[in-house]
Amino acid sequence: MTSLPRARVVGVAALAALGVAILGGLATDIGPWYASLKRPPWQPPDVLFGPIWTLIYALCALSGATAWRATQDPGRRHALLAAWAFNAFFNVLWSLLFFRLQRPDWAQMEVGLLGLSVALLIVQSMRLHRVAGLLLVPYLLWVCFAAVLNHAVVNLNAPFVGR
Repeated sequence: MTSLPRARVVGVAALAALGVAILGGLATDIGPWYASLKRPPWQPPDVLFGPIWTLIYALCALSGATAWRATQDPGRRHALLAAWAFNAFFNVLWSLLFFRLQRPDWAQMEVGLLGLSVALLIVQSMRLHRVAGLLLVPYLLWVCFAAVLNHAVVNLNAPFVGR
């Protein structure tokens, strides 16, 4: 198997990250329902979420491209793609649950799966290239923070049945 040029691998990874970001963004509705939620005073301003996610997606693309180029083994590459696919699914699902279905309680249950999918990505990426794994640590830290924030929103606003 010949190796793809670095620019092409980075481009594909960037497009994949952009696709997940767009899907997550489309699922995120910062409208009247969200504005009506009680949120903890330590929550960052809403304006910071976009730049933080942009940085995280850029790091994900760089990590994915770095890990991909670190091996020629088809089995490892398939496993890496599967891990990224699971992560993308859980990433978008969280936004759908929290914002579109207006069920932060369901999102709270799902965020653990999102965190585990990031941890799996880190482990798989570290096996291929140390830096590729380390690039994902901010993503895991952000998901952990989001889980704590999600929990606080649920505690401040429950119950969500019938919304």
